[in-house]
Amino acid sequence: MDDWELLEAWREGDAPSGEVLVGRYLGLLTRFFRNKVNDPEDAADLISETMLACTRGKDGVRDSGAFRSFLFAAAMNMLRRYYRKKAKRERELDDFEDICVGDSGNPRSLNSLVSLEQESRLLVRALRRIPLDQQIVLELSYFEGMNGTDIAELLEVPQPTVYTRLRRGKEKLRVVMVELAESPAVAESTMMGLQTWAARVRDEITR
Repeated sequence: MDDWELLEAWREGDAPSGEVLVGRYLGLLTRFFRNKVNDPEDAADLISETMLACTRGKDGVRDSGAFRSFLFAAAMNMLRRYYRKKAKRERELDDFEDICVGDSGNPRSLNSLVSLEQESRLLVRALRRIPLDQQIVLELSYFEGMNGTDIAELLEVPQPTVYTRLRRGKEKLRVVMVELAESPAVAESTMMGLQTWAARVRDEITR
């Protein structure tokens, strides 16, 4: 069964289909939320709420779009609501894509990754200090191994936008790493081995 068929079966009360569907995307959602919220329990709640949101509303939706784009849009909406609820400032986060995730605090789930090498910890800290739209494309590229075409489809944005965000994100990431690193050598080794360190973080988050 494809994703849409599993969702339809789940909506009709077939729990095993729901378990299969959740299993397919649990890793993606876990990595997405645990990088961006303060509390791992909040992240778990957001994962559940995202999956349940897919079973409500938009009944019968099944167009040419990919299910994971539908799911990711739901996840983004949940994250937006979470930030709005947690925001200390009064105004709405209409500039959602431009905020730095570091504004939401230091998530215990990532601070507890003491087993990670110095470079991996630096990567986590630096990612959280760049604008969210750039962080997301970098994570999808390095954590999920997605190419520009796949990311554009998932985020429903033009491919040039994806490549622009990737380029700007890497530039910003390098600047932040230099600011945060204990030495320029650590910052440089982290950037040089970005894919390796991202894989370490990915494995630790989903362990």
